[in-house]
Order: sequence, then structure tokens, then C-alpha cells
Amino acid sequence: MIPHRKQLFAESELPDGRSILDRGKALATDWQVGPSAFHDYFKVNCEAEYKLQCVQQGKIMQHAHMGFRDKAKSKYAFAHIYEQAEKQGVRVDRFGLCLDWSMGFPRNVRSQQMRGTGLILDGPEDFAEVANAAPAATHFGDFVLGFPAALENTQCALSAGATVIGNLGQYFTFRLPDWNDDIATTTSTLTAIGLMSAQPVKVMVHSNLDDGFAAVFEDLSCALGAAMLERYIIEDLAGGCVTHCFGHHYSTPVLRMAFQRALARVNPNPGSMIYGNTVLYRGTDAENYASLASYLMLDLLGQTTNPSGHALNPVPVTENRRIPEIQEIIDAQLFAGQLSQSRAGYAPIYDDSEVDRISTLIMQNGQQFYQSTLTGLEQSGYNIKDPFEMLLAIRRIGGKALERAYGPGQWNPLQDSRAAIVTSDTVREIAHLVQYHIQQVSEEDRNSFINAGLKVVVATTDVHEHGKSLLEGLFKGLSITIVDGGVSADPRHLAAMVEKQDADAIALSTYNGVALTYFCQLRDELTEAGLTIPVMIGGQLNEIPEDSDNSLPVDVETKLKQQGAIVCHGVLDAVPVLRNLLPDKHGKSNRSIIHSYN
Repeated sequence: MIPHRKQLFAESELPDGRSILDRGKALATDWQVGPSAFHDYFKVNCEAEYKLQCVQQGKIMQHAHMGFRDKAKSKYAFAHIYEQAEKQGVRVDRFGLCLDWSMGFPRNVRSQQMRGTGLILDGPEDFAEVANAAPAATHFGDFVLGFPAALENTQCALSAGATVIGNLGQYFTFRLPDWNDDIATTTSTLTAIGLMSAQPVKVMVHSNLDDGFAAVFEDLSCALGAAMLERYIIEDLAGGCVTHCFGHHYSTPVLRMAFQRALARVNPNPGSMIYGNTVLYRGTDAENYASLASYLMLDLLGQTTNPSGHALNPVPVTENRRIPEIQEIIDAQLFAGQLSQSRAGYAPIYDDSEVDRISTLIMQNGQQFYQSTLTGLEQSGYNIKDPFEMLLAIRRIGGKALERAYGPGQWNPLQDSRAAIVTSDTVREIAHLVQYHIQQVSEEDRNSFINAGLKVVVATTDVHEHGKSLLEGLFKGLSITIVDGGVSADPRHLAAMVEKQDADAIALSTYNGVALTYFCQLRDELTEAGLTIPVMIGGQLNEIPEDSDNSLPVDVETKLKQQGAIVCHGVLDAVPVLRNLLPDKHGKSNRSIIHSYN
């Protein structure tokens, strides 16, 4: 069961949500949606208006996402991608910017934080300069809403003409290293939502469900219920408008289509975008083009048969290896444009009866989860009419606990979980990969770990946790005790956890271009504490050098090894490392291999 309000909130008094919203609304006198090349060109007041026009005209929007650290290159990319696509008869309707994760910190402390690979914009002028480089809508998503700098970043995004701002989903699941003040984070986020709701034109709060609870829920019904909870908080309690994004982890065709249809039924606002199914990109460029075509055609059919206003995001096929370059983004957009021309021919042969069946199932059970959550929170003492308390309570309780308490599936005491009504692709794929990898481990190795008492701290350096889930599944299957180091774990926190738990090793999953800097900080913390244990690290082992002139990350695997890290190219690479930690026939183990293993 979830904790009672008195257990969850140690604070004697919480800020009043209505007062925070009022402060945000008052700021609208000075901060309003600014000039926009997109709005001027299409004679619209906001992106929502443009989206509705596209739906009425049968046009499907295209979204291009990019993540260059250099502002000048980002500005050039906006203009060049737009122009080159238009020459070929393809329109890029909106651009998304991958801001650096340090943008989530308040501006006055941002320079002191570890940098990732994304773009840093310092003020309104920087936001406007990039946003208006082409007559396309600019989407400011990640690391704006949901972070301590939510208000100042939202002010800048509004002044640049942006009318879809996010990412609310990150508020519930992401945290910044060394930042534990969730009261300040919630206050900044809710103030920003108040400011957005008071604009003279419609400004939509963007939430990527795959960055929020949809990534941790086992049941797609709960993912839809989470969208309904967000709509209740943002629209019913805060007077705003919410739009949703999904798609990263929806691989099964019928589930991808069914969720799009169910989401359109429970949220009449035009959708933000359907993100590319990036988890399918596991091969060469040629193989990845097959994956690109598979999810794009599904999304095109979805918008043809049941238009929801979502823009489609053709992700460049190099995304699984590195940050795509400008021409690769253009190629993906042209590919999508060409595929879109053939979509009409597929509609007559498309039978959506199974899609409708599953969509209805997701919607009905999502509604049940939504209602059960509200009822359960109220019965546990929470003020479900206060937007601040609702946001903070859901964040602190966490998605997994909410699903266990209020999910629609039957409780399975043997599994200590609920049986999913519609199992998410994320859960299914991770479970499949875990079993596959366990089977690759020799019987001798599997037996050697039983009753060995090994403890491994498993953590991520940033906000992406699928690698962590895979490691935890493997270790659990090998009878290795898991110590949860958390997501976006602080190096100091991990070192303290190792000492407290007497752990034998650390396994790190990394993605956001901080691998080398993070490892060196962790190594120093371990050394200062007098701890010598192996640190395994895998994922995106890249980072942008301080003296870089092209803003692209470079591989840091060699440097990681030189600094003492154990680089793992796959989860199975952890097995020999852990086997070396087992006592030999003389009763000695090799915990000191941190500086020698390779």
C-alpha cells in the first residue's frame, strides 16, 4: 500500500498550489508569447491552432529532433534542414531541441554542474535566435518543465514564440545529480504552468509519457491512466492545457496503434508528437531503415485513420551509435515524406478491429486506474484538489508503487505484482533480453554464484534506466544481490552506499555523454573513502572534449580504461568480472581488480 500523507510529507506545511499558480499567472504581464517566424508565416496564433488546421486538411506534421551543443550549428541546422527538405517537397513542421541536462539547474549554479552533450541557452535572446531560424514551430521539451529552472526556462521559451513546452513527464521520474530539493522543483514547475495557462493564446504543457511513468509501468492501461492524471492536474486543477507524446518504446504494431487511438479518446487536445521507436535500431544503417519504415508507416496509418494532431518523428538511422549529423536528419525527413505519399494506398487493406479491441481495453482499464488512484490518495489523507500536493505526492510515491496499489490487473502473490491487462513492450522486451542473457551464461558460472553472497550496486549516471533494469534482471537471475544505487546517482552517494552495504562491485549504465567525467568523480570518492572495488561501466561511452570545435561527442573508452574503469560492451561482460570476485580455493577474492582488469 502507499504511505499515508503524514508518512510521505515530513514537512510541517506545504506551499499552497493555488497561490503558486496565481504568482505564475501574475508574471504573464511581463512574460508573453513573443514574435515567431512560424506564427507569422502561417498566420496562426499558436501551434495548437496549426495542428488543428493540419487535421482538417488531412496533412500529417513532421518533427525533426536534434542535439548539437553549439548554438551556431543548431541555428544553421534549423534553417538548412528546413530549406533542403522544402526543396524536395517535404515540410518539416516543427523542430525539437535536445537541451543539455544541466539546463535543468537554475542559471546561477548551472556553470558548476557536469555538462552533457546538449545545447545550453543562457537567456531569452539565445532561445529566440535559435527558435526563429526557420518558419517552423520550435519545441522546447527536455529539461524545461519538471526541474528547478522550470520557470526561468519557460519564460525564455515563451519569449521565443514557443507554444508547446515540456517535459512534464520528466518531473515524475527524473532527478538532477546533487539536487534533492523537490519542493523547489515543484514550486518552479507549477509557477511555470501558471504562467503558461495565463497566456493570451493557447500554450500546451508537453508530457512525454515514455520519460514518465509509461517507462516504469508494466501495464499500458496504467500508462494511459497516468496521462489522465496529468490532464486532471494540469487542466482541472491548474487551468492549463496538456498534450502528450509517446513512441520510444512501442514496438508491437497493434499496441503502438491502439495506444495512439486510446490516447486520442481520453485527451481531445491535439497531440505533441509520436516519437520514433528508437529501441528498434540495433543494426547497420540499412537494417535500421527497415525499422524506420516499419514504425513510420504505422504512425502514418494512425494519423490517416484517426488523426490526433501528433507530428511524426523519423529518427535518423545512426541514432543508436551517435548524435546524427545534419544531412542524416535531412535524409530521415525526406524518407518520411516519400513514405507518406504512399500511405493512402494502405488504408483500404487495413483492418483495425483488433486495434479497436485493445484500444478499448486500454482505455477502460486506464480509466479504472485513474479513478482508483484519485480515490486511494484521498482516502490516504492527500488533498487531491491541490495541484502542488498532487504533483509532489505522485513524484514521491513513484509509478511502481502506484501501479502495485491501484493497477487494474489481478494481484499475483507468487510474483508479488499485478498481472498486466496489456503488457508494455518495455517490460516484455527487457524480460526477453534478461532470459536470453541468462541462458548465455554457462551452467558452471550460474552455479558458482549461488550462495556466493555477492553484492553489486547498480545505478545510472543519468536519467535513462533501461540498461539498469537489464543489469538488475541478469544479476537477480544469477542469484547476485542487487543494491539499488538509483537513477542519476550522485558519485558521493554511490561511494557511501558501497561502504554501508559492503558491496563487491558497482555496475553503471550511462547515456548522456558524461561517462568519463562521472567515472573520475566516482573513483575519487571511492579512493577518499578507502574503497577499492571494480567499477563496470557500459552504454554510450562518449563525451564532448572541452576543446572541441564541432560540438560532437567522441569515444572515451580508451580514457576510461586508462583511468581504471572496466568497460562493458554488453551486460554479459559483467559476468567474468563478477566471477573473478568469487573466493578462490585459498579463500581469497579479487576486489582490487578496479585498477588492473580489462
